[in-house]
Amino acid sequence: MPISRSSLPMMPRGLVERLMCMHDEMKGDSLLRDLNRIAVALYDRSSDLLKSFIHSSDGNSPLEHTAARLSEIPSLRALAETGARRAINDLTAAGSDLAYNRRLLACGYQSSYTVPISHKGNFYGFLFFDSFTRNFFSPAVIRRLRAHVELIALTVVRELDAVRMMQAAVTVIRQVSSARDEETASHLARMARYARLVAAKMAPAKGFDDEFIEFLFQFCPLHDVGKVAVPDSILLKPGRLTEDEFAVMRSHVAHGVEIVEMMMRDFGLRSMPHAGLLRNIVAFHHEAVDGSGYPHGLKGDEIPIEARIAAVADVFDALTSQRPYKTPWTNAQAFDLLRREAGRKFDADCVGVMLANIDAVEEIQSRFGETMYG
Repeated sequence: MPISRSSLPMMPRGLVERLMCMHDEMKGDSLLRDLNRIAVALYDRSSDLLKSFIHSSDGNSPLEHTAARLSEIPSLRALAETGARRAINDLTAAGSDLAYNRRLLACGYQSSYTVPISHKGNFYGFLFFDSFTRNFFSPAVIRRLRAHVELIALTVVRELDAVRMMQAAVTVIRQVSSARDEETASHLARMARYARLVAAKMAPAKGFDDEFIEFLFQFCPLHDVGKVAVPDSILLKPGRLTEDEFAVMRSHVAHGVEIVEMMMRDFGLRSMPHAGLLRNIVAFHHEAVDGSGYPHGLKGDEIPIEARIAAVADVFDALTSQRPYKTPWTNAQAFDLLRREAGRKFDADCVGVMLANIDAVEEIQSRFGETMYG
């Protein structure tokens, strides 16, 4: 059955919208009226990156599209390790994390309260509260915040765990399926990070927020889940596929959408934020901007931007990766292909970001090297 964008379900309300609603309710409390910003940053253990995620701010957000290694922020690293909470009631006098304090001060914030987010022994990131008022985070305010802290943290954890549940289910499907996927764990790690790199660099022009970028990163590794339905004889064939074999290969897109929808239904994940984004990545990442892709022959902006980003990230890493049936291309060879096909097969803006950030691409390759197949 053909898949069309018009058939996509309405996207559930995102986490940032829910955070804004909670923030509005909190400001109805006279004690919390001057709470001017709530923000969440997520931690990626595999790369040691602490990334801005969602926020609700009365003024400008000082830390949007920000990422830094937690190991390079000693005071936050200490909070992550101990679980302690920190109140700074005068940012002008704070001596740690000066770069971040300066950015808060530049937007008018005078005091802050930081809470690590942990659940069942897992560290997820931090919850930040900020105020334009100096000495705002009194013991009374901190006590009043306690219940709100738990609610916001559990909301974030629940949604991230839903994504991780789906990722784990896909891993199990790959492991027990008779069809062995040619993709490695390292390929999925790299292509997800290329996608995040592209989206982050495009964010100012495209208006992407950090929530979109994070869910794109989380969902990209699921892009080819439908390949579990493709036989090894086709999936791993070293030579050119016949017309009939290519038809079977192309069917992995429809199978992937079916698997995603089955998991969302059976795991009760239909309310998951950006469920439509996941479906778009799975359904449209083999479309080409000139209309020559499959399965629908969509052109240009008919293809969702998340699928165009995933396509560039996926193809670049597939070309430069070792496979049982091929040797890897050099980066230069892969970049040359992207350059030639920009505006034809691939979104030109996405390709432009990859070409402009070769050092970042090579850092990802260095950190996430090849692993065994499986």
